[in-house]
Amino acid sequence: MAMRAASGVRPLGLDTMVRLQRGRHTVGTPLRLPVPDGMTAPLGCDAVAVPARLGQQVLPRLPRVGCVYADGTHWWWIVPSDSDYALEWPAPARYATGAVVPGAAELPALIHRSDGTVPYTPPIPLYLALCRLTNTTPTWSRAVSA
Repeated sequence: MAMRAASGVRPLGLDTMVRLQRGRHTVGTPLRLPVPDGMTAPLGCDAVAVPARLGQQVLPRLPRVGCVYADGTHWWWIVPSDSDYALEWPAPARYATGAVVPGAAELPALIHRSDGTVPYTPPIPLYLALCRLTNTTPTWSRAVSA
């Protein structure tokens, strides 16, 4: 049974307060990379950011490329949500949950659009290409310490 405040108005629940807080857009709030018109993101969206010089080297190594955004310093690859599960993306790559671009004054420009109706670059080939270019051993190939 829900409790009512003395004024007869129900107090806000924790879920409601969290949702309202997340919905606020203030100056300095990170921007989210958009899904292009006509596309859907049934698996949600995260992004992997790499320095622009590295992005140019990654592109030809991928069998399929989804939507890629770029600003002057980084390329942002759209991947399905939770593509960081059990993976440590190699530095200098940065994983951005929710495809949020932290610290950006404006959104990066779309430089490559997926051929299909979903914006995703397959995360495993992207991860392996980045591991190869950064001379990093993939997570699953590392020795387990006792």
